[in-house]
Amino acid sequence: MTIEKLIRMANQIAGFFQSYPEDKAVAGIKDHLVSFWTPGMRNAILAHARQGGAGLDPLVIDALQSIQPSESPIEKEVAGPEQLGQLGSDAG
Repeated sequence: MTIEKLIRMANQIAGFFQSYPEDKAVAGIKDHLVSFWTPGMRNAILAHARQGGAGLDPLVIDALQSIQPSESPIEKEVAGPEQLGQLGSDAG
């Protein structure tokens, strides 16, 4: 996938969140990118952002600043109580 297409897709996500307060918009964009983009897509857009982020919506750039290249929704879902605290578990 080309960087131009990734930029367009990321900006479309930002467009959806434009009406949200900035902090909610940034969190929503980050959540979408981590949950639905492949690691390769995220790594490509992260690399582009680190090189100046030409063409990216400022909300996307803000969201990308808090994404780690290895971040995965799978890791988030399998985190145990030691990461989430006792209220993070539905067991007993």
